[in-house]
Amino acid sequence: MKTYLLTISAIASFAILYASPAQAQATRTWVSGVGDDVNPCSRTAPCKTFPGAISKTAAGGEIDALDPGGYGTVTITKAITIDGGRGNVGQVASILAGTGTPGVTVNAGASDKVTLRNLDINGVNVGANGINVLAASSLTVENVNIGNFTTAGINFQPSAHANLFVLKSSLQNCVGGGIISSTTSGLNRLNISNANITQSGVAITVGANTDAVVYNSSILNNGGGGVLANASTSQVNIALSTISNNQAFGVHSTSNAIVRMSQSSVTFNNGIGLLADGGGQILTWSNNWVAGNSPDGGPTGTITPQ
Repeated sequence: MKTYLLTISAIASFAILYASPAQAQATRTWVSGVGDDVNPCSRTAPCKTFPGAISKTAAGGEIDALDPGGYGTVTITKAITIDGGRGNVGQVASILAGTGTPGVTVNAGASDKVTLRNLDINGVNVGANGINVLAASSLTVENVNIGNFTTAGINFQPSAHANLFVLKSSLQNCVGGGIISSTTSGLNRLNISNANITQSGVAITVGANTDAVVYNSSILNNGGGGVLANASTSQVNIALSTISNNQAFGVHSTSNAIVRMSQSSVTFNNGIGLLADGGGQILTWSNNWVAGNSPDGGPTGTITPQ
C-alpha cells in the first residue's frame, strides 16, 4: 500500500509540473506582423495579434509590438499595457475595426488599470467606437491616433466611476463625437492634455457625473461643436487651449453644468462662441480671447485668481 501511494503521489506531482508551463502567463509578451498566435508570444517567437497575445499575458503585464502591422481588434478584461512601438519615431502598431465593431473594448475589473500607447486605431468609416470603455479603474491613452469611426473616438461610459487620461493623442473624423463621458455610479474624472480633436461631431461631451480637465489642447473644425457640458453633475476646466472653427458652438454649458476657462481662445466658430443656457454656467478668469464667432456670446460670471 505504501508503494502504491508513493507511486500515485509521484504521478500527481509529474502531472502538476507538466501542466504548469501550459497554464503560465508571461508578464511581457510580443507581437509581430510575421508572428503566429500558436507561438508563446516571446521575443523570439512572437504572436501575430493582440487577442492572441492577451490570453498569454499575465494581469498587470505588457504587450509590445516588434514592428508595424495590423494586430486586430481586442477586448481587454484585465489590467494590462499595450504598447505599439516607438510612436512618433516611426513605428506604430495598427488596429482596423470592422463594420459596427469597436477597435478596443475595455471591460476590466473595478481595480484594473489599462494603458494603450503608441497605437493607430482606424475605423475605416465603418467601425463603431474607437475605444469603448465598459468598466475599469482607469484608462490611459497616450500617443494614440483614433480616426474614422461612425460613433465616438472614445466612448467612456463605465458602469461605475473611473478615470480617463488622454495624453498627446489625436482624434479625427469620428461622426458621433471625439470623447463622450458619463456614468450612473460614482464620478468619472477626465484629464485631456496635449490632445487634438478635429472633424468630428461634438469634440468633447462631458455628461452625467463627470469632472473634466482640458489642458493645452486643440479643438478644431468639429461639425457638432467644441466642448459640451450637459448635466447638473458635469464640470469642465479648460486651460491654455484653442477652440476654433467648430460648428454650432465653441463652448456650451447647459442643464446646470459648470465650465471654467483660463488662458484659452474661442475664435471663428460658426455659432455662438460661449453659450450658456438651461442654468448652465461659463465662468472665466477674464484672460481668454473670444472673438470672430457668430456671435461671440459671453461668460455668466468671472473668477478671481487666487
